Amino acid sequence: MPLRFFAAPTDAPRPVQVFDACNAGVVLRAVLFVQLVVATAAIYGAETPLEWLGSMALLTGASLPGTLVWLIAACSLKQPLQRLSTPGQYLAGVLLGALAGLYACGMWSWIGMDRTPWLASAVTGGLLAALLVTALVLRARGSAPAQTQARLTELQSRIRPHFLFNTLNSAIALVRAEPAKAESLLEDLSDLFRYALAEPHTTTTLAQEIELAQRYLSIEQVRFGARLQIQWQLDESVHAALLPPLLLQPLVENAIRHGVEPNPRGGKLQVRTEKRGNQALIHIINTLPDTEATPASRGQGMALDNVKARLSLLHDLQGSFRTKLRHGLYIVRLSVPLAADPMPAKKARDAYFDRR
Repeated sequence: MPLRFFAAPTDAPRPVQVFDACNAGVVLRAVLFVQLVVATAAIYGAETPLEWLGSMALLTGASLPGTLVWLIAACSLKQPLQRLSTPGQYLAGVLLGALAGLYACGMWSWIGMDRTPWLASAVTGGLLAALLVTALVLRARGSAPAQTQARLTELQSRIRPHFLFNTLNSAIALVRAEPAKAESLLEDLSDLFRYALAEPHTTTTLAQEIELAQRYLSIEQVRFGARLQIQWQLDESVHAALLPPLLLQPLVENAIRHGVEPNPRGGKLQVRTEKRGNQALIHIINTLPDTEATPASRGQGMALDNVKARLSLLHDLQGSFRTKLRHGLYIVRLSVPLAADPMPAKKARDAYFDRR
């Protein structure tokens, strides 16, 4: 049987993106930030709450369209901006902010204000844009240590000694009776360790995460036999969606550990992917042991918290993570955005998996 080689993905070199105004979370934060500045500025010169509300309404009427103009322009020019150097991206963001400030001042002029502060509006727009870009850069830099710590935590929780020993014992038991099956088992184990110990990378595809989960479950299938029933319902049209690496496998491992392993009769595990609008939905559903016959296996929830935190770091408000209990089933639901121009699922798999 030909040996298989599981190649961990490597991020293609590309220019560093300082800020991404196309992100829904960025849009919301930018609007709230400018409105906070406007509300603070309206306090000056307002002697009563009614005057403050009037001043804030007047400033909002110009600042809100100006903010949206900056966001639309920065999002539309995302690719040209990414080709600039880091200082160039900063400068472009500030210049776009100045133009947005002039646009806001034009709104005041259009509604008939006697005095329109063109220069002050341009300077204010540039300063607000500089502050916003700086905040986005600091957030991006702050996520790097969190991603590294999350990866180390996942490695610690995944490569547990008892999992390794159980897998090796299963392989030893199969060596004489079914040597081909033992070889396949050890190859899957080798692939898991090779992937876990590969160089860090920030994103992977859903296709690759599914492949990794399948390798893990093939090992557990040998261990549990008929006690483990696995069902896959996969929509390949969403498998190019981006995920943090090492995300799906800990979830199926969690399902095995708390849903199947404690139950003497075993259990069922279902992994389902589907497309809904411009979102890729991922469901991991497992049966739960009978609490009357088997004490419930309760973890500390670290794996789930870890997954939720890393998903938020990558997709912000565009990604979601939910869990619920329903009719004896534990359901994990993930939602991630699809790329504007996703590559076909087969091409996504071939780009990251090299077999020989």
